[in-house]
Amino acid sequence: MAQLVLTNADISVAGTDLSSLANSVSLNYEIDQVEATGFGSNHNFVGGLQNVSCEISFMQDFAATKTEATVFPLVGATATLIIIPVKGTAVSATNPRYTITGAYLAAHTPVAASVGELAMTTLTFNGGTLAKTTS
Repeated sequence: MAQLVLTNADISVAGTDLSSLANSVSLNYEIDQVEATGFGSNHNFVGGLQNVSCEISFMQDFAATKTEATVFPLVGATATLIIIPVKGTAVSATNPRYTITGAYLAAHTPVAASVGELAMTTLTFNGGTLAKTTS
């Protein structure tokens, strides 16, 4: 099994490629665990609702089509995110495309840095529907 060092992920937010401005991405996917235990039996669980979240750290850029211009209008709205582990390589079983449709962005911090630090913004998108494509 090959290991992957993430060095060139493809990250698209609302149709805008922000890959070169991101330096961290974490896509979380789970199905809620719902207890369905009846009397006289051991614990029994069934799958419930899908729960998706994606946290992305971006270097702040106020130019057109960059971080701020893309992100600011999305607060309080939903967007489509596309994450591909290796940019420029064909989508395949070893380089899947993850598409989150209807991901909600509740908050954005447009300015965050101390003296001499790079201005960053970390966004957390929640909900939506996750699809994994391998071709």
